[in-house]
Amino acid sequence: MTVPAKARVVIIGGGVIGCSVAYHLSKLGWTDIVLLERKRLTSGTTWHAAGLIAQLRATQNMTRLARYSQELYGELEAETGVSTGFRRCGSITVALTEARQEELLRQAGMARAFGVDIESISPTEIAARYPHLNIDDVLSGVYLEKDGQGDPANIALALAKGARQRGARVLENTLVTGVRREGRRITGVDWQQGEDRGHIEAEMVVNCAGMWGREVGQMLGANVPLQACEHFYIVTEAIPGLTQLPVLRVPDECAYYKEDAGKILLGAFEPVAKPWGPIPHDFEFDQLPEDFDHFEPILEQAVNRFPALAEAGIHTFFNGPESFTPDDAYHLGLAPEMDNVWVAAGFNSIGIQSAGGAGMALAQWMDTGEKPFDLGDVDIARMQPFQGNKHYLVERSKETLGLLYADHYPYRQKATARGIRRSPLHNLLLDQGAVMGELAGWERANWFASPDQTPEYQYSWGRQNWFENQAAEHHAVRNGVGMYDMTSFGKIRVEGPDACAFLNRVCGGQMDVAAGKIVYTQFLNSRGGIEADVTVTRLSETAYLIVTPAATRLTDETWLRRSLRDEFAIITDVTSGEAVLAIMGPRARDLLTLVSPDNVSNEAHPFGMARTIEIGMCHARAHRVTYVGELGWELYVPTEFAAHVFEVLLKAGEQVGLKLCGLHMMDSCRIEKAFRHFGHDITCEDHVIDAGLGFAVKTDKPAFTGRDAVLRRKETGPQARMVQFLLNDPQPLLFHAEPILRDGDVVGYLASGNYGHTLGGAVGLGYVPCAGQSAAEVLASSYEIEVAGQRIPATASLRPLYDPKSERVKC
Repeated sequence: MTVPAKARVVIIGGGVIGCSVAYHLSKLGWTDIVLLERKRLTSGTTWHAAGLIAQLRATQNMTRLARYSQELYGELEAETGVSTGFRRCGSITVALTEARQEELLRQAGMARAFGVDIESISPTEIAARYPHLNIDDVLSGVYLEKDGQGDPANIALALAKGARQRGARVLENTLVTGVRREGRRITGVDWQQGEDRGHIEAEMVVNCAGMWGREVGQMLGANVPLQACEHFYIVTEAIPGLTQLPVLRVPDECAYYKEDAGKILLGAFEPVAKPWGPIPHDFEFDQLPEDFDHFEPILEQAVNRFPALAEAGIHTFFNGPESFTPDDAYHLGLAPEMDNVWVAAGFNSIGIQSAGGAGMALAQWMDTGEKPFDLGDVDIARMQPFQGNKHYLVERSKETLGLLYADHYPYRQKATARGIRRSPLHNLLLDQGAVMGELAGWERANWFASPDQTPEYQYSWGRQNWFENQAAEHHAVRNGVGMYDMTSFGKIRVEGPDACAFLNRVCGGQMDVAAGKIVYTQFLNSRGGIEADVTVTRLSETAYLIVTPAATRLTDETWLRRSLRDEFAIITDVTSGEAVLAIMGPRARDLLTLVSPDNVSNEAHPFGMARTIEIGMCHARAHRVTYVGELGWELYVPTEFAAHVFEVLLKAGEQVGLKLCGLHMMDSCRIEKAFRHFGHDITCEDHVIDAGLGFAVKTDKPAFTGRDAVLRRKETGPQARMVQFLLNDPQPLLFHAEPILRDGDVVGYLASGNYGHTLGGAVGLGYVPCAGQSAAEVLASSYEIEVAGQRIPATASLRPLYDPKSERVKC
């Protein structure tokens, strides 16, 4: 087929993801689509995928995408005439330990909240559905009737045919050799077919290059962190009497089983993976050298679990590469570095079950310019620039493959590729017993161990070894004074003569305020959804400081840059320039008075204001604001002075009972106060009015993004309300995604949860649908939260259960 001279979009990569993007763009009416595959379709990873197709993922929207994939594959054959091999054989996951049993019970509750049919089953019921299994040490399991399996290559070929039928061009043996670039846009793609070479002008480019995605990303000017790893499975000879079986997962033994044509495919997600590379550019339908020693421990356990394997011959020992990302979530969306480069890559062994939904979501995003729903879990903008480092990716990938089947304990921290981003206070905090967690590469003190305690996590589904440490830190902030390091939070400076007008257009809050004023606000999209949740401090007539969560700093900066029109405003990431120490609690003012000659009374320094004060022998900008619901200040200090300020505060703190605290404390305090957490409680899909944040939106100012949507929702009233729940039983723990039952029926799930040490029980936040209902009607119902299969009565409130009038904050 002739390569055209120009296209609306060029898709690089002809695996199942690239074919899905082409298919879904064509369904939206795009005809000027060109897909370029360097060899033949499916020849990289797709052709050797296991083809497991499950519905349930870790979040509602990822589940939505997986379910869409399954429904699509069931219809593709009729549409295209290409057999996809899709069949709903069901799936079983079994638990061999009490910890895994707890995880499966919680997953079952989450599934019901997401609308996925799931059944908790006993060992006897497992044996009835999977008679070949040794169930001697099986405790329980879950069964999903509508899960299935399919033929990966034919699914991709069906998608490609569907795209062609609507006018897309799918070109094989066409290598992308380079691009032409103008500023933040790719203007075209250079190609090679044998001895022929040429160029395609392109309005957009999509990187669907799979395990080559990082290198193609570098060509396109985009950071796409992923690493190929070896992935092993065996296929047996035919086993007599073997008929259709559900897909079986035994995560405690790192194994999955798939019956196909009377044979068993046994695959593994071993705890320590084998990174692979560099990847040959002529790699096509190839496999990697066998490594039986690496696979043998999995096989030994499998022979015990599935005794028929002992007598079955091995037909195929397969080792093929698949790509993995630093956080086991795939990459989707518009690359932050570029304005017309899109990404769909790095699918972590779930490419077949994800491809349909991912292609649909990306196509809609490309078509409208807005995400169709919250895709924060997989948005490529979540990746930090350093995560494209090759050494980092190799080290992290050794762990991430195995984490797919590891126990998914709450608060579990990555163990590999650590210590990369450090606060200037890092070693000082370690000396005081800090136990670090990691977020966006930042090492952050999550809790402080006591002198007689091993400073490390001991994971479980119950009260972990730091529960009492968190309680002590929590009570210090509530009753005395605590200090914690917030350096990792993002800091973005916006300055210039049009900074005020620009931010007033982007933010829902009023930005035309006095210098020193701190404004809590959101960036809204056209639907009134929340794209960012930030504080904005006016530093001067022409300069502002935006403080963002650590994980979304790049996302928020990118939103700002793409929102700029003709305003004269400069946007700069200044995160590394200042350390931030928060001192919070009723005695915070006493502590500041000991170290500063400046007046920090309520009259001299009211809530919501920032000003420079002396501390020790240097200066700090003191922001009187809080995320824990107490009197307090965040102290912004140039990094070179941070250690001095810390030591001064720590020494003076001996007089007022200062306690060092971690970020687990911050989360337990904020949830008692019902402060929202971006990415969990509030996302681009959650309307700012429904989230209970209408007070932060000033509709009386000139037009801003989302204003019309806010006014419409104020007229109709909220369609859902964010409700705070306190379990009446003090023992169970809440994390997230636990079902909310209203008068006995599941109506939603918790967006976040933690333990409220002051309130005396676990606390959660979640949305309750309430179209046409008053606040009083919402609260008139009885509520329960399902925790690991048990329904726990809960107190519901629309106002913070802790200090509802915020009297402690403003004292």
